[in-house]
Amino acid sequence: MELVIFDCDGVLIDSEAIACAADAEALSDIGYPITTERVVERFAGVPADAMYETIEAEMGRALPAGFKDQVDQRILDKYRTDLKPIEGIKAVLSEIQVKKCVASSSTPSKLALGLVETGVFDLVYPHVFSTVLVEHGKPHPDIFLYAARMMGVEVAKCVVVEDSVAGVTAAKAAGMRAIGFTGGSHCSSDHADKLIAAGADTVIDEMHLLPHALR
Repeated sequence: MELVIFDCDGVLIDSEAIACAADAEALSDIGYPITTERVVERFAGVPADAMYETIEAEMGRALPAGFKDQVDQRILDKYRTDLKPIEGIKAVLSEIQVKKCVASSSTPSKLALGLVETGVFDLVYPHVFSTVLVEHGKPHPDIFLYAARMMGVEVAKCVVVEDSVAGVTAAKAAGMRAIGFTGGSHCSSDHADKLIAAGADTVIDEMHLLPHALR
């Protein structure tokens, strides 16, 4: 192992519940009733554009003009008041001595704000990669392959830490080992089973367990 690739939302910062709740509320308001739990189940880890494309196809019409910007603003407002880092992540990032980077489905602005607001940014900068840098988002492997290439590490020597089915699927498609993480506030009691079914090599529910899992 020469590189640990971290997802961001739900792995470094406890943001999935915030983002999924904002999406559920906004979608329900425009006539697409959906719960936060269902958004988590279907779309956690998937780039927002891909999620909205799926929803538009199911609705049979386009989302209202400016919808994505409005949802993003709701999320960013909540980031500034409610967002917290995943418990123990700062100590773990400092402890891990091999190369590490972030590969996220978030946009660069949301990614940067989340990391800055939680005090994690300085621990991962400048190795932070957004899905906008590649053609296909998760569950495609593009962002993980891009991260490995930019970090100069062979895929077989990379380990991905992911909280979503889409992210684990992408990691395995890239030929990398995957550690599932279920310590985010959005994770249900059966989330570990879902990550294992997607191909996770092991699953942890507390971040302080990560160094041992890597060893």
